[in-house]
Amino acid sequence: MIEIDGSYREGGGQILRTALSLSCLFRKPFRIFNIRKGRKRPGLMPQHITSVRAARLLSDAEVVGDHAGSTELLFSPKEAISGDFFFDIGTAGSTSLVLQTLIPAIVLSPYHPHLGKRGMKEGEYIEVKLPNNKSTISLKGGTHVPFSPSFHYLGEVFAPFLKLTGIDIQLSIDSFGFYPKGGGKIRADIFPIKGLKPVRVMERGNILKLRGYSCVGNLPISIAERQRNALVERIYSQIKDLPVPVDIDVLIVPSPGQGTFLFLQAESENSVAGFTSLGERGKKAETVGEDAAIEFLRYYSTGAALDPHLSDQIVLYLSVCKDESVFTTSSITEHLMTNLWVIGLFHEYRYSVEGVVGHPGTVRINAL
Repeated sequence: MIEIDGSYREGGGQILRTALSLSCLFRKPFRIFNIRKGRKRPGLMPQHITSVRAARLLSDAEVVGDHAGSTELLFSPKEAISGDFFFDIGTAGSTSLVLQTLIPAIVLSPYHPHLGKRGMKEGEYIEVKLPNNKSTISLKGGTHVPFSPSFHYLGEVFAPFLKLTGIDIQLSIDSFGFYPKGGGKIRADIFPIKGLKPVRVMERGNILKLRGYSCVGNLPISIAERQRNALVERIYSQIKDLPVPVDIDVLIVPSPGQGTFLFLQAESENSVAGFTSLGERGKKAETVGEDAAIEFLRYYSTGAALDPHLSDQIVLYLSVCKDESVFTTSSITEHLMTNLWVIGLFHEYRYSVEGVVGHPGTVRINAL
């Protein structure tokens, strides 16, 4: 039984999600305590509970402690399966974080040769498929919410990078879920892996495209226009010789609630990065645009290949590949350092980090 202190370093929900992913993948039970101990509301929140119950369904696991506010959890999985999943978080909890919990075991585990359904509760199920079929995960909840990757980040940064490793995921969205109402609907089609490949990205190279979206749901489109204008003006004021235009589409998106967001994708010769800023009550549209611009400018100034969010999201996959991977990141984060630690509790791998938290650095995985 692997023992995990959930208050270690960053001490957030990512420790639990990474543990769930690797527990299902390697069929190793774990006990985690002090879950989110330092947070304003410690313990499991709805999106964490959905991640736990989804992983339980995926692996037919025995679970103790999966209730709201729980600060301790025992999780003991059996064999992971692939198939068609649907989960309703029930709040504006992040669909992206639940999805990222499930992907590793679905992609990297052998397919289970049986057909059938396992139920969580009414409207939530998994249908097991035969080998060589794609799996699908459908989720309902928050798609553009604080403290999590936005749907667009997953679709235009995370998924393209995974493709470099040999993992093919296609994402679609039916409706957008903002805080506090949620109700967004997304789907991920996950295809059988043909082989896991290492990634070596030391230099970003020239920026080839700067494109994105400024969107509103059930709010005046003028808000999205102001967000876009603020982003564009801030970037052009800081980079006089920008080699490409900043191309931002202004859109009204379907949503059961109200909300705004701006997403900017930076495509370069050797990598892709993404920057999301969310609107909220009392926050000016101009601030939304400027926040995304500032994040991009910080990344751009370093010359590093990966943005800080992608860096901590992909190390799990690179750790499973036996060949050496190496990348530069615009900022070493506590999230990254915590994730590297959790991964090492479940399987042996090598890593090194050159640099300090809060500054650019180089990460090597399974280097000789």
